[in-house]
Amino acid sequence: MEVELRDEEKLLEKIRELPLIYKKELMDFIEYLQLKAQRKETLYLSEQSLSKDWLLPEEDEAWKNL
Repeated sequence: MEVELRDEEKLLEKIRELPLIYKKELMDFIEYLQLKAQRKETLYLSEQSLSKDWLLPEEDEAWKNL
């Protein structure tokens, strides 16, 4: 936990030192990463939910000729 706090403090300091134009670019990148993480989480949760149906014998039967 202490290491994470130090890393966060370093990160914040580096952000403060950036020119404004780069701060805007950094904000765009952070928002992109957040969206990417949300998509991965959604896919993971969907996979868990859908796997109940995927693993049914009826599903194997329906797809066996493809």
